Amino acid sequence: MRPEYKRADISDLDILVSSRIKVLIAANKLPEDTDMSVIEQQSREYYRQSLTDGSHTAYLVYDGDDVIAAGGVSYYRVMPTCDVPTGRKAYIMNMYTDPAYRRQGIAMKTLALLIEDAKAKGITFISLEATDMGRPLYERYGFVPMEHEMILPTD
Repeated sequence: MRPEYKRADISDLDILVSSRIKVLIAANKLPEDTDMSVIEQQSREYYRQSLTDGSHTAYLVYDGDDVIAAGGVSYYRVMPTCDVPTGRKAYIMNMYTDPAYRRQGIAMKTLALLIEDAKAKGITFISLEATDMGRPLYERYGFVPMEHEMILPTD
């Protein structure tokens, strides 16, 4: 098996949304029948806009006609800081590999493609949120925990 890596475009909208739902169910350990209709609809809108305006890049990985993995990177801007003088940041998300295809380097290659894309845009601040399963992959790539970021839970 030789995986085919495809940079997604708007014609891949249904596949991207389906993959996003799969990632969220797996990452949050939700039952397969969880109602994800609002997230599905919002993800569709997100992809429709962000793939058009370039604020998101996604890759789909195929084995023949089957999507076996996916990953994405969202681009955003904050006020410039000393650490990020341009204020331009990238956030890796939606990394998923079908269980039957894990431990074959597919996620590492997908991650590399996303990071190449970010660097080509001149972005030097790249972050992500790691699951326990994904953490070793990101550490092997060179990601390190952030020291200063906090979150305010709202519920």
